Amino acid sequence: MDISRRELSFLLPALLAADQLPSKCYEYSELPVKVNAETHIESRQVFRGELHDGFVIACHITRLPPGLSPHPPHKHLNEEIFFLKEGTIEITVEGKTSRLEPGSVQFIHSNEMHGAKNVGDVPAQYFILELDGMKS
Repeated sequence: MDISRRELSFLLPALLAADQLPSKCYEYSELPVKVNAETHIESRQVFRGELHDGFVIACHITRLPPGLSPHPPHKHLNEEIFFLKEGTIEITVEGKTSRLEPGSVQFIHSNEMHGAKNVGDVPAQYFILELDGMKS
């Protein structure tokens, strides 16, 4: 099947938009939940996709039991924005520790060593917005 340039010009925008995030409500009760059998940490992937300009973002929600960390301190290329909904979390970024209470927001820059721990006596729930950058 031969496709003309004109036909391709109509198809190209649709193909490029295929991975773009749509305007959508992500109902919490409909998000698949993964529970770690050992730690009982719950996570829900909300979305992952591209914006109009190809910039990739992702969002997930974690419910962290008291006294636990979701994983060991680490660093990565993407930036993250940490939104605390409930509980008390300590986040350490490049050796500096901040205590987050409900409603607090922590920005974590690219390639900075960071980690989090629930230092409260109730489960903490937080949202992470990952800013992954341009798709390669």
